[in-house]
Amino acid sequence: MTPRRGDAEIGRIRDASRRLVRELGFLRPTLAGTDLPPSAVHALVEIGGRGAMTATELCEVLLLEKSSVSRMLRKLVEAGELREGASEQDGRAKLLSLTPRGRATLARIDAFARNQVAAALARMRPQARGGLADSLAAYAGALAASRADG
Repeated sequence: MTPRRGDAEIGRIRDASRRLVRELGFLRPTLAGTDLPPSAVHALVEIGGRGAMTATELCEVLLLEKSSVSRMLRKLVEAGELREGASEQDGRAKLLSLTPRGRATLARIDAFARNQVAAALARMRPQARGGLADSLAAYAGALAASRADG
């Protein structure tokens, strides 16, 4: 098979993406210096960033099935990381928010992540850092648009 134009670039991006997943710890059973799985860490970050949200909203943001999110949320509520309250918009929906323990866990997650990014950036040449945040955001946005179209 003849290589197509762009195959080398696609291969390099795929390789870098796999390495990012490994280096950021997403293949490990826990993430960000916590005893929580990656999906739970992401749930705390998203809920904490919004102040509160429903399980349905969280499913949409995390791109996870309702049953998986329900199990994860039950564990986070039982662990004292989250609380459920009534939603003013929909009486059937429960509004999820961080407890004081959840806010403390989120602060540790944020500190871990900030340190991880800062340490990596410190090892990069200034020219390699230029535009990195914009490029990563554009790539993530393009992946989301491709998923939505597909």
